Amino acid sequence: MFQSPYPSIEIPDQSIYDYLFGSLEESDLGRVALVDPASGAETTYGALRAQVDAFAGALAARGADTETVVAMLCPNVPAFATVFHGILRAGSIVTTVNSLYTAGEIEKQLRDAAATWLVTVTPLLSQAHQAAQAVGIPDDHVIVLDGAEGHPDLRSLLAEGRTPPEVRFDPATHVAVLPYSSGTTGVPKGVMLSHRNLVANVHQCRPVIEIGPDDRVLAVLPFFHIYGMTVLLNLALRQRATLVTMPRFDLMEFLRIVQDQRCTFLFIAPPIAVALAKHPAVDQFDLSSVHSVFSGAAPLDGETAETAGRRIGARFFQGYGMSELSPVSHAIPADSDMPVSSVGVLLPGCDARLVDPETGADLEEHGDDGFTAPGEIWVRGPNVMLGYLNRPDATAETLDADGFLHTGDIGVHHVDGFFTIVDRLKELIKYHGYQIAPAELEALLLSHPQIQDAAVIGVRADDGEEIPKAFVVAAPDSGLSAADVMAFVAGEVAPHKKVRRVEFIDIIPKSTSGKILRKDLRARETA
Repeated sequence: MFQSPYPSIEIPDQSIYDYLFGSLEESDLGRVALVDPASGAETTYGALRAQVDAFAGALAARGADTETVVAMLCPNVPAFATVFHGILRAGSIVTTVNSLYTAGEIEKQLRDAAATWLVTVTPLLSQAHQAAQAVGIPDDHVIVLDGAEGHPDLRSLLAEGRTPPEVRFDPATHVAVLPYSSGTTGVPKGVMLSHRNLVANVHQCRPVIEIGPDDRVLAVLPFFHIYGMTVLLNLALRQRATLVTMPRFDLMEFLRIVQDQRCTFLFIAPPIAVALAKHPAVDQFDLSSVHSVFSGAAPLDGETAETAGRRIGARFFQGYGMSELSPVSHAIPADSDMPVSSVGVLLPGCDARLVDPETGADLEEHGDDGFTAPGEIWVRGPNVMLGYLNRPDATAETLDADGFLHTGDIGVHHVDGFFTIVDRLKELIKYHGYQIAPAELEALLLSHPQIQDAAVIGVRADDGEEIPKAFVVAAPDSGLSAADVMAFVAGEVAPHKKVRRVEFIDIIPKSTSGKILRKDLRARETA
């Protein structure tokens, strides 16, 4: 059993609304909570709380209660915070929908979550309306934040000035949000997170991820994803920082906003770290305001992080988690000198086990290099989900009787207390009995100066053996060949880890949270 180095903490027995907004002091009300860099509009904490209350009142007046599920198909705009927390203030349940989803994908989630309301914006209204009609959500239950004929809009709902309802529920058992697992493997499932789960994870993050009222946090990672929802939206609000919203990622716009808004703290996914390390445009902008960059959602190799950190003069941190953990279980503390290639230590209140996936034995002994053998990470704590919606079978496969969540991720523990993620259990490549971690090869490939991005999967050779294949995005006019790539890797790894096939592509397919979509790469093999 591995435990957090932090003292145990008591999780407040509150709703997420009371935890975030009930603790506002008079001095907080005038602080800027949200900035829209496109318009320059600012929302103070006092105004945000008033908007949240008014939206909750408007929803309740239309019959929303603790059984109501409201879907949100919305990019990162300041109104997201108003609506998201307004729904929760009314005691209703939020299911956040990926902004890139097609009408068919939206429809599937609406059906599975049993949503009876949908909130969106005009650029996404076409697919949203199509999905809503397919599941029987009427137009007066499709709220278009920026206004569309025949639909309620945010301005009108807030203008009603209604008071929020009196609602009662148990924060430990009442579902607050239903994010859906990324779907990179298997069918997406609704992850039931309670108010206590959300409160717990923010409370657990506060001593480790140091954000304060003077920070300006760039919100580019989507709020609909649990990483953005908890670590950006909720943690930043609890710490009374200022959130600068960005609806979608564009590198030049990202760099411009960081410069012009003097952002101090960036939460990113690994693809942005790669850009910060390698893209020539970075040198055209003044990023000196940034003191900290925190990466999550997918593994980030240490060399890329260190290169990016030196280039922009900021400290890089990394963490680990998953939707089922609300999402954070590990993070590098702000005051530590742990290697950035690690994911740091367990948050307060979390326990973990490392389990041999072959034998089921606990792995606790450290070798001469200071590390344990690789094992599947199991995590227990107040941030562990209630379960999967309507999927008791999948819940039983993931949550055991002792409360440990079986993450499916392979990691190692160092004698100094930190963990490092090796790879996904399902992604490991078996070559002649040896296990090969794609993430290790991807990190190596990214260290090549002529490789802009890379991904590795296992494919079948002519003899039926599984071998590593690299998909490579080469720098323009590099002249890099497949033989060059294979020779580079062969010179750095043991013989069984060598890349044995290479395909050059224009872009590595990734989810909005930065995870490599290996299923899309595998589909290329069978097409």
